[in-house]
Amino acid sequence: MTERITGKERAMNFLRKRKKEYLSIYPFVMLFIGIFLLSFVVGRYPVDIITLLKVFLSRVLPIDKTWSDTIEVIVFQVRLPRIIGAILVGAALSLSGAVYQGMFKNPLVSPDILGVSAGSAFGAALAIFLSFNTTGIQLSAFIFGILAVVLVYLISQSIKADQLMTLVIIGVLIGSLFNSLVSLVKYMADSEDKLPAITFWLMGSLSGIMQRDIKNISIPILLGIIPLYLLRWKLNIISLSEEEAKSLGLDTGRIRAIVIICSTLMTASAVSVSGIIGWIGLVIPHLGRFLVGPDYRLLIPTTILLGSSYLLLIDNIARTLTTVEIPLGILTSLIGAPFFILLLLNRGRS
Repeated sequence: MTERITGKERAMNFLRKRKKEYLSIYPFVMLFIGIFLLSFVVGRYPVDIITLLKVFLSRVLPIDKTWSDTIEVIVFQVRLPRIIGAILVGAALSLSGAVYQGMFKNPLVSPDILGVSAGSAFGAALAIFLSFNTTGIQLSAFIFGILAVVLVYLISQSIKADQLMTLVIIGVLIGSLFNSLVSLVKYMADSEDKLPAITFWLMGSLSGIMQRDIKNISIPILLGIIPLYLLRWKLNIISLSEEEAKSLGLDTGRIRAIVIICSTLMTASAVSVSGIIGWIGLVIPHLGRFLVGPDYRLLIPTTILLGSSYLLLIDNIARTLTTVEIPLGILTSLIGAPFFILLLLNRGRS
């Protein structure tokens, strides 16, 4: 006689399964915490871990001060904004890449597929050419990044064809247009002043990030992350074919619009303060799928943790490897491309 399973037992089995799934994220949490603390310790002015913990605890506990004021300035005013910036930018780019790869059903899609990075690059280059201050450069980069995606979306809506393919094609065209405008601005820029500044910005860096920059980007990035996390189970459905998703009652057009809005907010905000940092939105989602699978309930937190940890680690290398800071875009390309090849080869063998 078949043993019947009660509702309580089914609920307990479900909770045990869910607990086991989320336990798989804990190693990535520990990795993130380790790299987070390491980022405060390393640098041209080293700070030992014991002193670092005392400095942090002194903000909430009455601890006798045995360190200099210089250490507090380095920890809270120099390294903390840069570390938080790397966390936000890494999380934004990696999550945007993960949701775009699922929505477009293409493993080679990255956050700049709809032209947001190219638009931001033109906005920043134009602002530097016009001698705007730092806030003006960031605002211009953010606005033109949003504008590029709006153009892609509006043009694609007027074309009666495969919606996803149309978005990709128009995104490539708009991106090419803005890249041409960047080249035009560079050609017109002063070769001794403006051109080096534009070139350095395009290579990506977090060296100039400050506390006000964190305040400016944290809200739009969180406004992008939270809706995507709340819609994580619908992202699993939209990764299926259009017919399957609609047969399950999903409004694919509405979900697609939400994904584009959230990803554009995150990417434009990240690029506006960091410049162009490639490969994170391409490599990290693949690594996340390799480690925890394609289920967005696990993939989203895993991708956020891995992306933040990865950019933190790259930034630590950039500011300590040589006497002159290396642009982040160079390092992410040098490390990301071979790693992506190895990841694909390993997946191919599996």
